[in-house]
Amino acid sequence: MEWRDQGILLSVRRHGETSAIIDVFTVEHGRHAGIVRGGTSRKIAPILQPGAQLDVSWRARLEDHLGTYTVEPLRSRAAAALGDRLSLAGLNAVTALLAFALPEREANTRLYKQSEQLLDLLGQHEVWPLAYLRFEMALLEACGMGLDLSACAVTGTNENLIYISPRTGRAVSEQVAGPWVNKLLPLPPILIGQGMGSDAEIEQALRTTGYFLSQKLAPSLGNRSLPEARGRYVDLFSRLITRT
Repeated sequence: MEWRDQGILLSVRRHGETSAIIDVFTVEHGRHAGIVRGGTSRKIAPILQPGAQLDVSWRARLEDHLGTYTVEPLRSRAAAALGDRLSLAGLNAVTALLAFALPEREANTRLYKQSEQLLDLLGQHEVWPLAYLRFEMALLEACGMGLDLSACAVTGTNENLIYISPRTGRAVSEQVAGPWVNKLLPLPPILIGQGMGSDAEIEQALRTTGYFLSQKLAPSLGNRSLPEARGRYVDLFSRLITRT
C-alpha cells in the first residue's frame, strides 16, 4: 500500500531511539499517522514542527498498518509563530483541535482547505481571530454538530436572533426567549455573518463555540477533555484585547 499527498503536521511523538510517529491532516486521506525513520535526527527533526506544510509519502504492507512516512518540507510556519505569543497559541489550538476531533483516515477537503488558509494567516492579527472563529464553526460542522443560525427555532423568523439554544445549537429570537433567557447562550452578530466584528464580539463568539466544543463535541468523542491549547489561545486573546 502506498500513496503520496500533502498535509498539515498536527503532532509528533518519539518512537524508539531514532524514529518519530507523526499525525498529519492530509488533503485526500484525512488525518493519518505514520512512522518517520530517523525522525529525531538533526536533519529531519527541524522539519517536524506542528503546523508545518509537508509533502508526504506513506507506505505499509497492509492498509490498516501504521505504516511509514517519508516527508519533504513545503513551508514552515514556525517563523510566523515562535516570535509571537498569540500566533503560537493559535497554531497550537488549531493543530490540537484537529488532532482531537477528526476521525482517522477520513478525508474532509473543505475543512482541510480552511485549516490551511487559516494557518497561512498566522501573524496577521487584523484578520486571524475572525478566521479562527470561522474555523471552529467549520470544525463543529465537520463533526456533525454544526450550529443552525439561519432562523429562530421556535418561530422561523430570521429577525432579532440574539440567542442560541445550548441543547440544539439553533438560533432563538429575542421575542420568544422569555423565561428561558438565562439558560440561553449569546448569539453575537458575527456568528451569522453580520459585519467583521470587534475583538470583544469575537471573544464572546468564541465563548459560545467553546461551549459546543467542550459540552457537545468532547463528550461525543468518549467524554475526553477539550485540548488545553484551545483554552490557552482564547484566554490569551481575551487578556490582550482587555489591555487595548
